[in-house]
Amino acid sequence: MWSFIEQISLIRYLCLWRVNRSLARLPRCLPAELSLVLGSIIADRLPTREAGPWRKALAAWSGYQGEGLNVSIEPPTDRPVEKSITLPEVAWPIETVLLVYPGKMSYGQDELILWELKLLGNRADHSFFLEVILPAMEEASRTNNPRWHHQRSPWGRFDIDSIYAARGLQWEPVVKGGRLDLRYRATPNQWAEGLTFETPAEPRFQQLTWLTPFDLTPAADALPPSPAPDGKIPHSERPTVARMMEALITRLAVVLPGKHNTPGDVWPHFTPAEKTTLQEMIQQQRGRSPRVREIRPAPAYEPGRWIGRQNIDKFPPASIPYLELASILHLGRQTHFGCGTFMID
Repeated sequence: MWSFIEQISLIRYLCLWRVNRSLARLPRCLPAELSLVLGSIIADRLPTREAGPWRKALAAWSGYQGEGLNVSIEPPTDRPVEKSITLPEVAWPIETVLLVYPGKMSYGQDELILWELKLLGNRADHSFFLEVILPAMEEASRTNNPRWHHQRSPWGRFDIDSIYAARGLQWEPVVKGGRLDLRYRATPNQWAEGLTFETPAEPRFQQLTWLTPFDLTPAADALPPSPAPDGKIPHSERPTVARMMEALITRLAVVLPGKHNTPGDVWPHFTPAEKTTLQEMIQQQRGRSPRVREIRPAPAYEPGRWIGRQNIDKFPPASIPYLELASILHLGRQTHFGCGTFMID
């Protein structure tokens, strides 16, 4: 395993919410509304000084809040699919990922809604989860605030059934059957236990499937939210090996120790051999564009620009372990909403 892995603070929680009404329909962009509803409850519960950064972040949501809630999940049929509602770029004031597992939109009584919460960097703290985020979930589960609670919305219509914390590839119970295990302590390093991140002896991976939309354009080069007119991803935005490795370096700058790291600050955390491997891989792969398969514009009302599958049989084997790490950390923009994760097979 790479030496710098131990410096990445990350706690992954798998949340299972059990619907306790006859029908609940998820919002058309659940990660956005998890962020808005839980973030607002957290801001209301914190002391004034601590709530300040939360209120400042949520202020950017005023437009979305009016348009994004209490509306049908079906996209409009009377006009082309487009991102008619633009999510604000501002996320929570702490480094988090709200990853909703792909699934259905309507849930009956006793059915489970699954999503994953990742706390990264300085806020990868189990006490913070217990004292701030878990109470906000509990309030959201029983709220009757008309701001959130409306016909068939999930808010106020679920119980927290179970919550698990990741230890490598295993999930350990934090809450089970609605009961919190106060003795359990998740650490910010247990996520990597047992993960090897080794280069495969023989190439066996053929494709990469984006599970959530991605947008690898740097913020400084932000493009308009509408997709390309012909629906095809332009060469300048294709997820090449070089572009994905550069996005990983940018992501590591956020989650490695220290405030306001730049990508240049990441390199000293690598050993000379790791640094050489990555630099050579990026240099050799620049200008090479993979054959993409079924990369299409992301659905309307979701963050990110593109989603689909691409061939990776020509990717260098040395890139596979870095891709495995990237799939956990997420790449590109709007990672707070779960964007930029994938599976390879």
